[in-house]
Formats: sequence, C-alpha cells, structure tokens
Amino acid sequence: MFQGQQVIVMGASHGIGEATAAAFAAAGAAVTITGRSKERLEAAADRIGSPVATAEVDATDPAAVAAFFEAVERIDHLVVTVGPGSGHGALAPFAALAEESLRAVFDGKFFAQFRVVQAAVPKLTRNASVTLVTALSSRSAMPGTAGLAAVNGALDAMVPPLAVELAPVRVNAVSPGVVDTAWWAGMPDADRAAFFEKAAAQLPVGRVGRPEDVAHSILYLAGNGNVTGTVLPCDGGANLATGA
Repeated sequence: MFQGQQVIVMGASHGIGEATAAAFAAAGAAVTITGRSKERLEAAADRIGSPVATAEVDATDPAAVAAFFEAVERIDHLVVTVGPGSGHGALAPFAALAEESLRAVFDGKFFAQFRVVQAAVPKLTRNASVTLVTALSSRSAMPGTAGLAAVNGALDAMVPPLAVELAPVRVNAVSPGVVDTAWWAGMPDADRAAFFEKAAAQLPVGRVGRPEDVAHSILYLAGNGNVTGTVLPCDGGANLATGA
C-alpha cells in the first residue's frame, strides 16, 4: 500500500514513533525519522532493520524545523509524535499545577506539533495524510490530569477544522491510552509494573497498550483515503461504560 511513498515520522527515536516508522518501512515506504539525538536515531534505525533515513531535528526549535522541511522534496504521509519527554510537569492536581510547567508541556507538544505541520504544508502532496498523536487525557476525567487534558485537547480540537482547511490532504489523530513506553521511565520499576497491572485489570482488553498497537492505528489512518478529521482512540476501551 505504501510502496515507494515518502513518509516522515517526527519523533521516532523510540516508542510509538519508532514502531510507526518500522511498520511503514515494512510496507515498502521510503521513511525518514527525526528526533533530537543523533545517537538515539541511529540506534532506532538499527532496531528497525529496514533502511530508513535519519535527521536530527528539535521540534521546539522553529529554525531547525523550517530548515528541515525546506530540504524536503515531497511528503506523502506525515506522522507527528513529538512531545516533551515525560510530560510529567503537567501531571499534578490543578491547585498545585505550576503555570510554567504547563507552558513547557504546551511548548513541547502542542506548539511543536503545530509548528511541524505548518512547516510541512507546502511539501504535502495532493493526496497526502497528516497524523498527530495525542492522548487519552483529553477524553477522560482523571484527577491530576487537567494540564495534560488541555494540551492534548487543544490538538484534538484542531484536527477537524484543519482537515477541512487542508483538504484534499487528510488530517487525523490517534489518541492512545496507557502505553508501555519510555513516558513512564521516571517511575521505579516495581511501581511501574504495579501501575500497568492495575491499569490492565480495569481495561476491557485486559492489558496496557504497546507501541505497535498505536502504529497499526496510524497506518490505518494513513492508508484509508476515506477517513479525515477523525481522532481515533487506541486505548483498550478505557472510556467504555462496562457496567462493572
């Protein structure tokens, strides 16, 4: 389906971005992965196995983003997974949420993704797709996540009008739930394992997500020419009313 198509995955040195790049490469696409660390990008490229190009780009740096896209000839599919690392600065009870911490997460995720898409627009082919990666926090009511909900909700809200404005380019987002990635690396191993076990027990699918799950959702949105303006949950049924 993606044979010979030009795909750029922004933020692909690990986790969801890496899994997405691997899936596109396996489907025959010509893939470029970006990230802030040359060493981590090269390690990701080695793990992917299929040939991928790498480019060191800090999505929080407007000049770096502009320079990268100026050198790009065309884009058939753009995937934007960039974020502020852990994002835990916005994970706090509302009364204790520091404005500067929330601004840093907005800069690292919302404005970074906004900046990437805006810079990419002139290079998108007529039938291109753009897929953002947001998060479950925008669709839930978990105490302590008001800041994360605001950041991801802003991205989710941008998808439908952007899909209309950029048409026939298709614009969608995938909204993951709890996924076993480096986002949780700041937790001690035992605490993380206990958290994942508790989260899995509360989900209809009985497990937390894996990066490959989100990658499959991204490829679906990129490959289905009749889907646009959609925020696709990939959360194991986290918001389903189970009757439990």
